[in-house]
Amino acid sequence: MEQTQPYVIEMLHITKEFPGIKANDDITLQLRKGEIHALLGENGAGKSTLMSVLFGLYQPDQGVIKKDGQEVKINNPNDATALHIGMVHQHFKLIEVFTVLDNIILGAEDTKAGFLSKKAARKKVSELSERYGLKVDLDAKVEDITVGMQQRVEILKMLYRDNEVLIFDEPTAVLTPQEIDELMKIMKGLAAEGKSILFITHKLNEIMAVSDRVSVLRKGRYIGTVDTAATTQQELSRMMVGRDVQLVVEKEEPHPTDAVMKVNNLHVRSKLYHHDAVKGVSFDVRAGEIVCIAGIDGNGQSELVSAITGLEKASEGTVTLMGKDITHASIRARSAAGMSHIPEDRHKHGLVLDYTLEQNMVLQRYFEPEFQNLGFIKFGAVRDYAEKLIDQFDVRSGQGPVTIARSMSGGNQQKAIIAREIDRGLPLIIACQPTRGLDVGAIEYIHKQLVNLRDAGKAVLLVSLELDEVMNLSDRILVMYEGEIVGELDPKKTTVEELGLYMAGAKRQGKEATA
Repeated sequence: MEQTQPYVIEMLHITKEFPGIKANDDITLQLRKGEIHALLGENGAGKSTLMSVLFGLYQPDQGVIKKDGQEVKINNPNDATALHIGMVHQHFKLIEVFTVLDNIILGAEDTKAGFLSKKAARKKVSELSERYGLKVDLDAKVEDITVGMQQRVEILKMLYRDNEVLIFDEPTAVLTPQEIDELMKIMKGLAAEGKSILFITHKLNEIMAVSDRVSVLRKGRYIGTVDTAATTQQELSRMMVGRDVQLVVEKEEPHPTDAVMKVNNLHVRSKLYHHDAVKGVSFDVRAGEIVCIAGIDGNGQSELVSAITGLEKASEGTVTLMGKDITHASIRARSAAGMSHIPEDRHKHGLVLDYTLEQNMVLQRYFEPEFQNLGFIKFGAVRDYAEKLIDQFDVRSGQGPVTIARSMSGGNQQKAIIAREIDRGLPLIIACQPTRGLDVGAIEYIHKQLVNLRDAGKAVLLVSLELDEVMNLSDRILVMYEGEIVGELDPKKTTVEELGLYMAGAKRQGKEATA
């Protein structure tokens, strides 16, 4: 197809540097009207930085931006909004104590004689959520809704502002497979209406399913743009990583031994609703196996993990680790008893964002003799340890161990947490969405590490919304639906379709026989 009309967005020769790192090095990106254009690259390749330049969060050191053929200056997000450019950020920009509705209209409020008029706004948001299948509770507080729901709120914020150019930064990292399918439909519908979409992702199957063209970045440089229809997943992963990537997990048969953790009749109250989010759940995880808890987001998995790891209290039931009752133990006591935890929300529970990378690497260990003497931190030992992990897990950052965690890309923040938790080599590792926001090369590495832990006789409890990951990595699958475990499946003997039926509540083992 010949390009006759001007591109809706052109970013020409964009360069952006930060201390110690050239995030964007002479990048050119052109977006056609009505197309879905994917931006692909490893963690830290410069994708989010480039989109932040387009949205006015950063100013480029060099290069120009054109909209509809005219050069524009985007000094801040208000300028971007005025140009009808909207962005859903990888880490959501929501105010937790506000309601969903207040978050959507914030900054674009209707007022009458100085008073906020929410009636028309509520009607418009309700119509948008109906039209695009983005069901949300407008009166719930953001802090009480799931991450998947927060994602929908961000999308509604863009649609509410009538944006024409929509930037999605890792939009599916936090969604369930069903929600991802829904989002893909929404994106195609938006493009069909003439909206132009820039879609940052690491997930090759999504790119193949939804995008028209793909531009690939590697280490801050532009590699090339290809038509999606004329490429393959293997070719794209090679462009992105610079080598062939193993897309399937290779692992030997498991040889589980004794139970490392036992959960018995666990009940956990819901913070949002007046009922139990977890209802009488019992299971165990043995040394030398990977047990996966699968389910659609919001079916009690988060509350279950919070109760096991000590972030929330269980209202009933027991959790034992290595034969020791830890139901009411502190988080540090659980850690000392042999539990490590890769949390679902890396910002809230995984990192102290304003600490350096090396400080974050020893968060649970700074008091051990290796890192302190008579209460004084051994800074040399901390630095050596951090450098070892950064090297081993390929954590990319501008200034190495002294980089402030907040300034790192989301994927590299995730790698830092995983490095810290895996390296501790404890008997039990609880991994919640461990590969969320990671590129194929990093996912391949993390999967190998989890399998190595299993083969070394550790117990791994995996909580994942990624069906491929569930099927590929686990030795046993426990499916949660509405707070209960409704099925225990063997990944070698089940299908994705059957797993989906359990996740949707259409099938369950036990009371209602699996017809």
